[in-house]
Amino acid sequence: MAEFLYRLGAAAARRAKTVLAAWIGVLVLAGAAFALFGGTLATGFSIPNTPTTQVTDHLQEKLPQASGGSGSVVVQTEDGSAFTDAQREDISALVAKAGDVDGVETVVDPFATEAERAAQAKQLQDGLAQIEAGRAQIDAGRAQLEAGQTQLDAAREQAEAAGAPAPMIAELDAQQEVLDANRAELDAQSAELEAGAVQAEQGAALLEMATEIRTVSEDGSAAVVNVVFSETQMEVEQDTKDALVAAFEDEPIDGVKVDFSSEVSAGVPSILGVGEVVGLAVAAVVLVVMLGTFIGAGLPLVTALIGVGIGAAGALAFSGVVEMASVTPILGVMLGLAVGIDYALFIVNRHRRQLKAGYGLEESIALANGTSGNAVVFAGATVFIALLALNITGIPFLGLMGTVGAACVAIAVMIATTLTPALLKLAGMKILSRKERAALDKDQEASASAGKPESIPVKQMSTMRAVLTVVVSIAGLLVIAIPAMDLRTNLPDGSSEAHDSTQYQAYEAVSQKFGEGQNGSLLVVADLPGNPSEEEALVAQGEIARTLFDQQDVAAVAPIGSSEDRTVTAFQVIPAEGPTSESTQELVHTLRDLSPIDTENGEVELGVAGTASGNIDISEKLSEALPIYLGVVVGLSLLILILVFRSIFVPVIATLGFILSYFAAIGGVVAIYQWGWLAGIFGVETPGPVLNFLPTILVGILFGLAMDYMLFLGSGMREAFVHGSPARVAVMQGFRNGRSVVTAAAIIMVSVFGGFIFSHSTMIRPIGFALAFGVLVDAFVVRMLLIPALMHLAGDKAWWLPKWLDKILPDVDVEGASLERRHPHETGEAGEDTPSAKADGVTARS
Repeated sequence: MAEFLYRLGAAAARRAKTVLAAWIGVLVLAGAAFALFGGTLATGFSIPNTPTTQVTDHLQEKLPQASGGSGSVVVQTEDGSAFTDAQREDISALVAKAGDVDGVETVVDPFATEAERAAQAKQLQDGLAQIEAGRAQIDAGRAQLEAGQTQLDAAREQAEAAGAPAPMIAELDAQQEVLDANRAELDAQSAELEAGAVQAEQGAALLEMATEIRTVSEDGSAAVVNVVFSETQMEVEQDTKDALVAAFEDEPIDGVKVDFSSEVSAGVPSILGVGEVVGLAVAAVVLVVMLGTFIGAGLPLVTALIGVGIGAAGALAFSGVVEMASVTPILGVMLGLAVGIDYALFIVNRHRRQLKAGYGLEESIALANGTSGNAVVFAGATVFIALLALNITGIPFLGLMGTVGAACVAIAVMIATTLTPALLKLAGMKILSRKERAALDKDQEASASAGKPESIPVKQMSTMRAVLTVVVSIAGLLVIAIPAMDLRTNLPDGSSEAHDSTQYQAYEAVSQKFGEGQNGSLLVVADLPGNPSEEEALVAQGEIARTLFDQQDVAAVAPIGSSEDRTVTAFQVIPAEGPTSESTQELVHTLRDLSPIDTENGEVELGVAGTASGNIDISEKLSEALPIYLGVVVGLSLLILILVFRSIFVPVIATLGFILSYFAAIGGVVAIYQWGWLAGIFGVETPGPVLNFLPTILVGILFGLAMDYMLFLGSGMREAFVHGSPARVAVMQGFRNGRSVVTAAAIIMVSVFGGFIFSHSTMIRPIGFALAFGVLVDAFVVRMLLIPALMHLAGDKAWWLPKWLDKILPDVDVEGASLERRHPHETGEAGEDTPSAKADGVTARS
């Protein structure tokens, strides 16, 4: 690979303008593909074969009108007073207009609904009063019949005792027949009345259980317009949402404020914002400080931006044929920027050192690409594999995130090893500062000698310092990781949005005026056995509703429809708390555990769906997949590091260090975004559960980046040890030689990821923080403090490898040391190598 990259770098340098034009052409093609084939990004997430999706699919078949996605529009008066009649009429007109939007199934007029419910309540009340009056009449009639029966019985007894003639007895029989007929008529009336009473009482009970489900607040100052879409929640087009919003905003009503729930107003977050630009600016400053020239600093930024443009546009071009979440391309941008800058930096830094050591321009470009470029390819491959391995979780949207991220990393590697050499050729000697060029012209040999890393004396660290470093580092990381034990995951709801956003305003208005649970209603679906009659279905409906209502943390229950064959009935269940609360999560499981319910007509199977239920299912599915994926990544880490370092001890401590970094990063996320610590600094206005896919995606990304830094530091230590330095001295030699470039790379990573902490999207912020904090901890605590200290304590044993394993392992020359031997740098005297040409790869790169 090193030889191939050497030749690739030389060829790119010879045809620099062609290579630059080719990559610009690829960027243009990617942009054109996005413009022609790009589709709509989803603002939600789904996983097939979860309990929620199974219930939703069942509803689509049996009760399609209840299977569509839903959202809400909250209208309220600006001064808190009750709506005027004119405002009510205007709102109803907007509701009718919104109902005509393509993709909207139903828009419910809140005032008409409340009026209808009030009419139903009055009708039920009047009906119950009439039933009581009818019962009284029937009881009076029965009393009259009993009195008549008593008189008739007495008369018959007297007649029979007196031996009355047959005509008289016949007359008494006729009177008895009249009484019997009247009694039968009363029985029929009573049965009919009681049947009506059962329905009325059941209706009253259902109305009572639905008391808390209101569409207009009790003070009349707020109303909720419920919207049902034609498609499921994940399939609702953004154009439909935009048209719905426009229907309510294009004709504002005086004194009325309109807000939209997150299901309606959640749009696609912007790929780059102010925070991200600030992060890039910080990265640029770091590059200028490290490289000492604006041309050198600008080159990694240019290559990274070209790579990100290709990766993001290419990914978005596929959004028309695959269901892609809005956060997917943003994740690709985050990774593409970070690794793109770092990978180009490694090659540029190596090239600059070689120029200062007296190498020719094209010779240095080729060698830098063959050595540092080889390390870049190997490091990029670890990130690529870790991200691509997200597909083994079996979760489609997460696998797609990993695939897009891996593609962006692959593009960054290809650009680093082709476009970077081309730009280095175009930059020429201006990649060095004027001062460096002047020093090179004045005394090239002196410069070469000064650039020789081995000339700098190195002392091993003291054992006491190593012990103290190990204890403090591990203790500190464990303390930071403590909050991770309380990790709770979910997808963000309206409460986690910025307080000035329409989603948060809608959420708060519903919570205050109608109860928090109405922000996350559940859809419970019951399958009735057999072929129930209308009366049997009504009775079962009442029994099921009562069972649901009697559960803890259920605030209200209301039937919302039945299938034509009456075998499927759906209910709206309002939890006591919001959609991301622990009580709602427990309630979902409680309702599912009720199935089957015993009713008069047999056992009834229950299913739970809805946005809140779907998010809970996704979070639990991700939590189940996390240990498997973490195990795969840890195993991959051990294999890669054993192959590179030909050691058992180093891979083990490097992998354990990654695990510490990972849980420390999760602990930081929980403390800030779930507990609310330092909330003001990080803009966390409402703490809540952690983004459900963050722990999993963090494993892949942080692992890849941790391995990058381990390779760039650890390989230098190994090279120094192999070349004869004592083990403990070799640790410090490798550390000193690699610390500057790793420090700069880590700061750049933290800056780029940190820029996303202040993104407008609540999903992006914790991802940006987790990656920035994870890289910060892993690079500066684990790789630059803990690992060197542990290796010092291990001494020569750090590099022990069983002989049988040493024989079967291939020799992976990550830093291209063998390439340097095949292509030695020659000074003016033929065949004489400069001192720096004998330096190992990491040593020269640092």
